[in-house]
Amino acid sequence: MPQAELESSKTVREQEDARLAALASTGILDSAPEPSFDAITRLSAEYFKADTVLLGFADESRIWIKSYWGEPVRELPRSHSVFEMVLKEDGPVVVPDVTRHPQLAGSRLTVRRLEVISFASAPVRSGDGKILGALTVFGCQARRSMALHELHMLESLADIVAGQLELRRLRKAVHAYLPRTAPPPENVTGIWPRKSDLRQALEKNQFVLYYQPEVELATRKIVGLEALIRWQHPKRGMIGPMDFIPLAEETGLILPIGDWGLSEACRQIQTWCDQDPECCAPRVCVNLSARQFAREGLADHVEALLRQSGVASRQLGLEMTESSIIPDSSTAMEVLGSLRRLGVSLLMDDFGTGYSSLNYLHTLPFDVLKIDRSFVVRMTQGEQPLQIVRTIVELARVLGMDVVAEGIETRDQYDLLRRLGCRFGQGYLFSRPVPAETVSKMLRLPGRILPEPTAGGAAN
Repeated sequence: MPQAELESSKTVREQEDARLAALASTGILDSAPEPSFDAITRLSAEYFKADTVLLGFADESRIWIKSYWGEPVRELPRSHSVFEMVLKEDGPVVVPDVTRHPQLAGSRLTVRRLEVISFASAPVRSGDGKILGALTVFGCQARRSMALHELHMLESLADIVAGQLELRRLRKAVHAYLPRTAPPPENVTGIWPRKSDLRQALEKNQFVLYYQPEVELATRKIVGLEALIRWQHPKRGMIGPMDFIPLAEETGLILPIGDWGLSEACRQIQTWCDQDPECCAPRVCVNLSARQFAREGLADHVEALLRQSGVASRQLGLEMTESSIIPDSSTAMEVLGSLRRLGVSLLMDDFGTGYSSLNYLHTLPFDVLKIDRSFVVRMTQGEQPLQIVRTIVELARVLGMDVVAEGIETRDQYDLLRRLGCRFGQGYLFSRPVPAETVSKMLRLPGRILPEPTAGGAAN
């Protein structure tokens, strides 16, 4: 074999080895079919009116299907597959009519019992660009060539899958190095805080709420506030939630602390309404813990607080992460339905950081999607994180949801989000979490419009 061919063959093997290593690092082939991807295949089928949609990842010889819509498929041979075409093109492949394709004319392309006439496929890539799998929509009839915006939508959906894979890989890497330590017992000297400290903080009313504005990005008008708890300790000063909320969750004190937070937020909303009767207070969003969400009678408790405070339900928002609703999806649907009937806003917080968030996004009645700050921070660092944010914004638009981008810290992030069509955001660029008294001053600004952020990343 000539030297050039040997070197070329060696390069191909090295590239395939690197691709397989990237695939292995995600752990996706070792898992059962992923429900987190079902929303993607389902949405793809609806959007493209496809007969079958497959999301698969390829090892040396097989394509392992992790989600499908239509024809049930678990695995396919890799040889002469659509994946091989995507890998060869190093990009999407669109074939509107197999019978007219120069390389496929006269051949029969089948997926199990389905005879395929048209298909389009977009690559699912690793963080460094290696093609790990493909999202493919199949049709049983010839179709017109895919429009550019349709191709972009298919690529965007594939990039959402890529984002989920990257988060899976990072979790796997982090968990491998996390120490397996038990929580310290209450009576260990020097450990702080303890359960008794939290109980005392409740009794002595040492907790306070700070508020971070959510703004309309086009105008910088304050449209909402996120309530964030702090502990004003008489000796240790202001203590952030990460220093005491995990213990509160572990000990069960998160329930009375959470009840206090909801009650205080409603009281403060009414105070702002009294200060400016002609202009209602913006919506205030309160984070619900997993224990609060699982608690029986949550909707009745919220309704009672609204009646006691005189606050309109539209002025209260409830934020919850995916982890708080995963354990029992049927109960989650019932609880969310009862909360929605009250008229409060429902927000999915930290979207994109859970295994099944896409699935829950598609089936549960959320009004607002909050893009996790990790995506916002990374979107100026490369095309893939940017594409993930773009796709989340587009998905929310298709599903009729509002989007709030969290963690906006720089003018570049702010400008990018506006160009992507993201309507709302929050972050240090506009304001850090501030006391209620500071918010009162902000609400008296003309039009409730915050100052123009500077290029350096801070508001004037």
